[in-house]
Amino acid sequence: MPDNNNCRGAIFDMDGLMLDTEKLLVRFWRQAAGEFGYDMTDEDVFGIRSLSRKYSVPRLKERFGQEFPFEEVRSRRIKLMNDFIDQNGFEVKSGLFELLSYLKDSGKSIAVATATARDRATDYLSRIDALRYFDAVICGDMVTNGKPEPDIYITAANELGIPCGECAAFEDSPNGVLSAYRAGCQVIMIPDLTQPTEDMLPMLSGVYSDLEKAIAYFEEV
Repeated sequence: MPDNNNCRGAIFDMDGLMLDTEKLLVRFWRQAAGEFGYDMTDEDVFGIRSLSRKYSVPRLKERFGQEFPFEEVRSRRIKLMNDFIDQNGFEVKSGLFELLSYLKDSGKSIAVATATARDRATDYLSRIDALRYFDAVICGDMVTNGKPEPDIYITAANELGIPCGECAAFEDSPNGVLSAYRAGCQVIMIPDLTQPTEDMLPMLSGVYSDLEKAIAYFEEV
């Protein structure tokens, strides 16, 4: 188990962790798929959360058939979601700025590791004035192998100049947890749409109901 007393960095997922956007992903994946004649369930969307295209495409084609028009459905989902956010904005997850401020005041280096493409990630983080907290922003289109492979967390830690074992990784989804665990980070889960399963618990250094409560992880002796 990594030592939280030797934690010099923090790496954050974005959707569902900092921003309350996972529920929008579920809503608009299902709507977009339905427009193409496919009955996508919540569980189908849960299964591809944080997954890179390399893994989400075959998963959905296995589920719905090889003719499933992934790129068309995904493009429609993105448009529906972007239109909704442009009109309505999105909610920030509880405790985000309390935790970010605490980490900054404590001298921690902070990065983002999100499966979202860089243009959208920086746009979303700019909207909530959060970019100023981060020393690095690593996105899905910046690594060869996305989540659940460890590449994105390894890249983020390298950008911070800190070993993965000395970085806390904040995640809300199973695929993200697996990615951070494989990288060797201290994985902290803040559950959003799903709770940690029994097989995930050995991977986790901490589980908290919101981001502010996770401050306790750094104060434990």
